[in-house]
Amino acid sequence: MNKILYFILHPFLSFNLWSDEHREDEGIDVFYALFLCVVAGIWLVVQRERRSKNSPIPFHFSTPKEADPNWSSVKIERPTLESHLEDENIQPMMLPDRRYITCFDPSNGLHIATVLADNDAEIAAKIQKALTAQKEWMYTDFVQRRRVIRSLKKWMVENQDLCARVACRDTGKTLIDAALGEILVTCCKMEWLIDHGEEAVRPESRKSNFIQFYKKSEVHYDPLGVVAAIVSWNYPLHNAWSPILASIFAGNGVVLKCSENVIWSTSWFVNIIKNSLEACGHDPELVQLVCCWPEQAAALTKSPHIKHITFIGSETVGRQIAIDATEHLTPVTLELGGKDPAVILPNTNLKQWISTWMRGIFQNSGQNCIGIEKLIVHVDQYDDLYDMLKERIEKLRCGSVTLPSDQGYLSPVDVGAMISDNRFDALEALIKQAEEDGAKIVNGERYHHVYHDQGTYFLPTLVGLTKNSAAIAQQELFAPIALVMGYETVEEAVNLANGTRYGLGASVFGPDQKQCLEVAEALDCGMVAVNDFAVFYMNQDLPFGGTKASGYGRFGGPEGLRSLTNPKVIVYDWWPGLIQTSIPKVLDYPIRSLGTSFEFTSGLIRFFYADTWRARIQGLITLIQAQRK
Repeated sequence: MNKILYFILHPFLSFNLWSDEHREDEGIDVFYALFLCVVAGIWLVVQRERRSKNSPIPFHFSTPKEADPNWSSVKIERPTLESHLEDENIQPMMLPDRRYITCFDPSNGLHIATVLADNDAEIAAKIQKALTAQKEWMYTDFVQRRRVIRSLKKWMVENQDLCARVACRDTGKTLIDAALGEILVTCCKMEWLIDHGEEAVRPESRKSNFIQFYKKSEVHYDPLGVVAAIVSWNYPLHNAWSPILASIFAGNGVVLKCSENVIWSTSWFVNIIKNSLEACGHDPELVQLVCCWPEQAAALTKSPHIKHITFIGSETVGRQIAIDATEHLTPVTLELGGKDPAVILPNTNLKQWISTWMRGIFQNSGQNCIGIEKLIVHVDQYDDLYDMLKERIEKLRCGSVTLPSDQGYLSPVDVGAMISDNRFDALEALIKQAEEDGAKIVNGERYHHVYHDQGTYFLPTLVGLTKNSAAIAQQELFAPIALVMGYETVEEAVNLANGTRYGLGASVFGPDQKQCLEVAEALDCGMVAVNDFAVFYMNQDLPFGGTKASGYGRFGGPEGLRSLTNPKVIVYDWWPGLIQTSIPKVLDYPIRSLGTSFEFTSGLIRFFYADTWRARIQGLITLIQAQRK
């Protein structure tokens, strides 16, 4: 290689290439120049060809006016998903015997839209559209699939502010929560698919055993057809894009059923993917969005055309989907609730990690499936941790980032609104019960915002628990509530961490990484971060999921991508026509002698699988003798 480089670069290294001293070598110099021109030309042609197939393609998209902080609308007095039934100002021209869904900003009650919910026939039609488009899409290569995703990644990086504001408008979250939980992790997902997705689902060779040394074995990961994703409202961008992009990269069509709480934003986010597909020359009907009430979801989950279901949401709904899926034995991946603990080992530097714990607890107003639900700390550090949390929590500010006011778009808001106030009564009851049982409480109630009285805010709360049996220590809260529990031995800390029905994620903090890893191995869950929070989701090469009541199956990583395929085994001959399987006469039908046939088979098994060479040779002799009979 060094000689080749010297040969190419030698004329330029001489510096006086065209000097009088080298006139006699002018012919050689011209040869070098022509050679380099040819090499450069070939390189340019190859690069142009690569760019023509791989470069991202820009596409047109609409900018929703509702994402503008200056946008204004009707303020719903008591916003619910059916506010249109009570307020004629937000009623559309309603069709008879049809249901609608009200979309609103939970941070301030502004009406966004009133949309028609899909019925069974419309859901079936959307499945059929995806099925038709998938029949062509399944024959695309990975270069074409990567280009769609690469186009989307470029678009998202360039339009991240708009994406964040759309997510904030529909969920009430803050811009920081949107940037971290929606955009950053989605970019991680797209980068992994572009760089490593093909490696996970392209055909791969598998080892053959000794008895089949003449065979070549392969596993092909074929598209399933049309798959479904039913996702929660807490991350309308990421929860929609993540399963859609994985599904289409595996060669499938996909029907997404979003939560009725975030139909407006999800519709816009899904349309962006459709725009990219169309710009890249593919049928945008490959991706379908279903907007319906839960009662109509069975039209999707029981459809014979749906070949896989990914569900992200509550345990109650997940159980029903699993039941529905038995109608046609549809495989299901369930990512359900969590009660993720953070185990803080003795002598941990609390100041070093307090910011990480605050982010883990209050990210997205606590509406995070892998958010920290309880901090388990040694009794010697319990009071210190409680006081540190109390000091910070009392300074947190609730508010909206979707209004241009002192409390608005660019104001320092720490905790946004929750998606609704449906669970506020239950949360306050759990906190009240814990207080009666001896827990120390900071805040612990809903918050009536001075500027946004229609907003659904819950005060950031701290609960110092005294026992793990308390209901608040066992139930998933999905709210901006920090639980602190004390332990005396590490074994007790592990039992407290494992002492719930859930097993999604966890984290372990401590000065001794070896001890942290020992505790991590003892935790009964799907994922553990050591001296960090939720970093296992940033690495999209890792499978994501849990155990126990947190569900089963995995999405993310090779495991998740392969779950969206049919692993098909193909076995063929290395040397066709030379060495192939044949049936010995002693085993051929009709069998002449059962005893001789069994003797032959016994010798065959002994020859290939006995644990000593003497036994194997004896098996070979038996096999030959039986063959001669």
